[in-house]
Amino acid sequence: MTRELRVVDSRDVGAVLEGLRNALSGDGPAILPHPGSPPGSPSTVLQRVALVVETSGSTGNPKRVALSSDALLSSAAASSVRLGGDGQWLLALPAHYIAGINVIVRSLAAQTEPVVMSVEQFASERFVAACERLDGPRRYTALVPGQLARLLDDEAAVEALRRFDAILVGGQSMPADVARRALDLSVAVVRTYGSSETSGGCVYDGVPIGNTLVAIVDGRVELAGSVLAEGYLGDDARTSASFAEHDSTRWYVTDDRGVLNGSMLTVTGRIDDVIISGGVKVSLFEVEAHVRAMPGLDDSVVVAAHSQQWGEVPVVVSTRDLDVVTLRASVSAALGPAAAPARVVVVDAIPMLSSGKPDRVSLAALVRD
Repeated sequence: MTRELRVVDSRDVGAVLEGLRNALSGDGPAILPHPGSPPGSPSTVLQRVALVVETSGSTGNPKRVALSSDALLSSAAASSVRLGGDGQWLLALPAHYIAGINVIVRSLAAQTEPVVMSVEQFASERFVAACERLDGPRRYTALVPGQLARLLDDEAAVEALRRFDAILVGGQSMPADVARRALDLSVAVVRTYGSSETSGGCVYDGVPIGNTLVAIVDGRVELAGSVLAEGYLGDDARTSASFAEHDSTRWYVTDDRGVLNGSMLTVTGRIDDVIISGGVKVSLFEVEAHVRAMPGLDDSVVVAAHSQQWGEVPVVVSTRDLDVVTLRASVSAALGPAAAPARVVVVDAIPMLSSGKPDRVSLAALVRD
């Protein structure tokens, strides 16, 4: 059986909320939240599909992830249990991004009204003003690391952050100094790991929530549980490649590298972020983490560039003019000479996707050019 798939303008949060309410209950069509008119949208989906999320395409081609009502509500229930109960949410992320959509789903599941702030130009004063409209006994929000870093620089925003019972931070790796500052300032940050394919975050502070299972297969993170997506809309080949069944369990095969220490997951980078520089394997994830931990460099991004001499080399893109000699010495001492960035490209601002992630495709093209 099938049902209608309707595109909803994600800039109209009220329309997304009402569309999701009807989709989850089965009373209305499935929805595809989008900030414009996505090309080539199908008109129908399977009856069990309630939501289609178009991924950000931060490292490649966007995908359309089909999620069932059961998966979305299972994610909301697991999150509520892990956080200590239902609460009122502040929506500070776009409503076409899975973390933003989850704020709406959790609000619907808890029968609470989310507070919505404008995210077109995120600013500390807007965040503080939105926080004043929260009146629930328990308060939650979801942010990306860049937003959190900006808020920690503002005294009034820090006071507002302290009033939250939990602040979910995911979407990308959080710089170590941002995590330390949040802890020192008594801000209740919960690091989340997951993706659109897992209905958003399904691992909190390294520990799976709900009935989520984690496995490491040949160094790659695999995830299972009731939060898994149905697959990719109109792309059976990609679905078959990303979702596999073994041990009588359906697993989502991620593009992330990781290690398990008991039940604790540590993500160590992406499968495709390892380059060969002068015959030596170099993890761009590790280089970027080291650079971002240096004072004032928490928004820097590391991408690969071609080198006639070495094959590929790391390149740092930053909004600050860095001392390359000092930077290379620091990275070399920590990660080895092959990991030392070849150069620094200074930009006025790091190009970002609507999800709050750096646009690595654009950055790679910038470095290449």
